[in-house]
Amino acid sequence: MTTLTVNIDNKKTEKAIKAVLDALGLDYSIDQPVDAASRPLTKAEQAMYKRLKRSLNEIKLHQEGKIKLQTIEELLAEIS
Repeated sequence: MTTLTVNIDNKKTEKAIKAVLDALGLDYSIDQPVDAASRPLTKAEQAMYKRLKRSLNEIKLHQEGKIKLQTIEELLAEIS
């Protein structure tokens, strides 16, 4: 058995290739690329998303002058 992989970007071409394979009586399978945006986020991805969203909101508020962010010195003093 031989496996042939063909990457097709065009729906019209895909239909034509399917028709040829059908006409030849060949078995084939179609693998659709997994769209990362369509699958649900894992718990780790959800947590990362929330942290990034919160951080971006803090940056926006800082740029608007509504909050003052910690300096690196303040952060280091806090964790030591």
